[in-house]
Amino acid sequence: MSKVVRTLVVGCGNMGSSHAASYHNSPDFEIVGLVSLGDSKVRLNKQLNADYPLFDNFQAALEKTKPDAVCISTYPDTHADYAIASMEAGAHVFVEKPLADSLAEAEKVIETAKKTNKKLVVGYILRHHPSWQQFVEEGKKLGTPLVFRMNLNQQSSGLMWDVHKNLMQSVSPIVDCGVHYVDIMCQMTEANPLQVSAIGARLTDEIPGNIHNYGQLQIQFDDGSVGWYEAGWGPMVSETAFFVKDVFGPKGSISIVAEEASSAGKSDSVDAHTQTEKIKLHSSEMDKDNNFIHKDKWLDMDDEPNHQELCDREQAYFLQAIREDLDLSKFMEDALNSLKIVLAADESMRTKKTVSLL
Repeated sequence: MSKVVRTLVVGCGNMGSSHAASYHNSPDFEIVGLVSLGDSKVRLNKQLNADYPLFDNFQAALEKTKPDAVCISTYPDTHADYAIASMEAGAHVFVEKPLADSLAEAEKVIETAKKTNKKLVVGYILRHHPSWQQFVEEGKKLGTPLVFRMNLNQQSSGLMWDVHKNLMQSVSPIVDCGVHYVDIMCQMTEANPLQVSAIGARLTDEIPGNIHNYGQLQIQFDDGSVGWYEAGWGPMVSETAFFVKDVFGPKGSISIVAEEASSAGKSDSVDAHTQTEKIKLHSSEMDKDNNFIHKDKWLDMDDEPNHQELCDREQAYFLQAIREDLDLSKFMEDALNSLKIVLAADESMRTKKTVSLL
């Protein structure tokens, strides 16, 4: 491979444009083409003040540019096919979450990565956020079992509602957003998921009949830990409590308190989705009179990267994986595990039955 990683960007919408900006501003990457069906690639070229080659067809772009790496930020129903074709053509792959829209397809992608010996990095952006990393590490100290309470409800309108409706042609919010927060739960508990139950509601006729634009899952782990996650998209969604990130165990609790991110009008902001601001640590230790021994501790987050800076860190990790030949086996296994859980939740919503994960 050449010193600079020649990269084909596929999908030029919200996430694709952010990843393209990372490549554009990095001396270690060279964009060899932008691919999209519509005009987003033209707008992205203007946004970057660049003149990158533009393509309407992914396969044609792949054959023409022969890239070292491919960045896939299209809708989830194309992720697996594009990732497999890219790796079979000799390219490393960065693909936005979810890895695929079915477990079988996700397994094929991972099998292809192993067979071709190409790097496969999935866009789990919270794994690159120092505050969320600390949130996970502090959560591991709370004992066993753990209780997870998390949500991300988004009141969307305008262009964002169009984006959400397009996403829901193939996946529900509980799948698309849920993989992030279920991944956080799995990192903290390190236990095996046992079963998932979920409820959902279809609050609009503007989406396919088998998709719920609101969903809530409950998961049980084999160490006794339990988790709850809620996600909804649409103009009807309340912003009153869109941001809950809370964990407690025998030794206390840890909470992300993002007052600014939780304020009205923020729920459809990509920056607000990763914002932490402060982490609150509570110890359950008491004296003989049942009074708390320790005051709650506040951890102010000095390193609070915005959305673009997080994308830059994701691509820095992708570069490191390529150049240092990192073993991504555990990363891929974790991506498959979180996807399995949220897809089971989606199945539970449709069937109204608990789904076993054993």
